Amino acid sequence: MSISRRAFVRAGLGAGSALTAIALGSLGQAKSGLAQGTSGGVLNLYSARHYDTDDALYSSFSERTGVQINLVEADADQLIERIKSEGTNSPADIFMTVDAGRLWRAQQEGLLQPVSSRTLEQAIPANLREPQGHWFGLSKRARVIVYNKERVNPAELSTYENLADPKWRGRILVRSSTHVYNQSLTGAILAAAGAEATEAWARGLVANFARPPEGNDTAQIQAVAAGVGDLAIVNTYYMARLAKSQNPEEQAVAERVALFFPNQRDRGTHVNISGAGVLRNARNKEAAVAFLEHLVSTQAQEIFAIGNNEYPVVPGAPIDSTIRGFGQFREDSVNAAVFGRNNAEALRIMDRAGWR
Repeated sequence: MSISRRAFVRAGLGAGSALTAIALGSLGQAKSGLAQGTSGGVLNLYSARHYDTDDALYSSFSERTGVQINLVEADADQLIERIKSEGTNSPADIFMTVDAGRLWRAQQEGLLQPVSSRTLEQAIPANLREPQGHWFGLSKRARVIVYNKERVNPAELSTYENLADPKWRGRILVRSSTHVYNQSLTGAILAAAGAEATEAWARGLVANFARPPEGNDTAQIQAVAAGVGDLAIVNTYYMARLAKSQNPEEQAVAERVALFFPNQRDRGTHVNISGAGVLRNARNKEAAVAFLEHLVSTQAQEIFAIGNNEYPVVPGAPIDSTIRGFGQFREDSVNAAVFGRNNAEALRIMDRAGWR
């Protein structure tokens, strides 16, 4: 994927944007070292979040502080390699991505610096941020089971581990093991069950695949609706996108399937984060910390929720109505740093199990 740069300035995104209206509606709620209305300054953001709705997040911060955001977008691994190659000359202040595993990798590469912020520590639950402050979760997504309502009785569903049961032979769909979402899920199961049980689970899951993994999470949901398989493992926001789509075909897909939160009687459903950290060589650290603090404000958390159908990390923050309609659920409380710490072993287990 090519790297692109865009700049967001005080002019914002245009009066016609509903999300911008939300973003600019209550700008005084975030706490930071930069006073509201301060003019000048820049923040260089390297982001693997490819959502146009995030523009409102950047616009609202610039509107509030006068700091211009220079945005570089690319795949997370590509950005990490770019930061490494730039070394001490890197202009990047913030690294943002959509999985704790990649944040962990950036930390292990020595690219991130610890940040001490009472605002962040009070707003974000401890399990959704790195213990020493190297990175912080800013939004959440649950990895759930989506099933064909005509072919699966939800009473049959229970846990991720149960998906290895032979009763699901030829019925399960999931994307490739090369995707970090599945690596983090396997890392979470590894933390809960240990290596031997996790490998047995992975082998059983692979034996139950309806087809070799292909496509993204949306493709898995569409295949479940079409009867290619009976259930799939996906992130919640993909389901919400289909349910809210103006495309009748996508609406029909959403109507044929339903969502189930696994492991509600034990540790809870696996939850991953989208998050960010301040880079070690950040030249604009004050603005970088202020930006992170802004992203846990009420208006920013609402933009995350409405703009990309994610769960806010701040307890009590607004939730999109479609996401709320999925119901409340118990979350796995394991610290998100575990996903990165377990990533290498999780990958070896998945490879040995034949999960490609």
